Amino acid sequence: MTFDQFKSRMIDLLPRLRRFALSLTRYGPDADDLVQEACTTALLKWDQYDPAQPLDRWMFRVLRNLWISEIRKRKVRVGAGQVPAEEEPGLRVEDRIVDQLAAQQARGKIDAMPSDLSQPLMLVCSEGYSYREVSELLGIPIGTVMSRVHRARQTLITALSDVESIAK
Repeated sequence: MTFDQFKSRMIDLLPRLRRFALSLTRYGPDADDLVQEACTTALLKWDQYDPAQPLDRWMFRVLRNLWISEIRKRKVRVGAGQVPAEEEPGLRVEDRIVDQLAAQQARGKIDAMPSDLSQPLMLVCSEGYSYREVSELLGIPIGTVMSRVHRARQTLITALSDVESIAK
């Protein structure tokens, strides 16, 4: 694979990388910065990529590792905090008000989940990865992925049904 082919395939992945970055950072500008840093890192280390493996998995792992490093750095620094999901325009749908409210509530509930539940849920349900692929990507056993996705779905169903019953 040539550098230009690598770069072209990486560019095709940008929307998916941003969605995954958004599930990690939960803040649009941070997600954009993370994707940019991941792309820069990937371009500098493109020769370490094994073309026999899917590029998206490699890029997601680069992105995730960079985010883990950023979290560690933030523990040392004092930050300004994050914007609530309801105020983030990048997470809003443009259809009807009801759809916007439902999407905001769901996203808020997902954001409220611990990252060990929200990451597998977003990778399986939003990105369409199989449990096995998520297992490899996150470096956890497949049974753990299945359990976490199940718990995340149940948590989301319960939380959204509580909101629905309050609205009635």
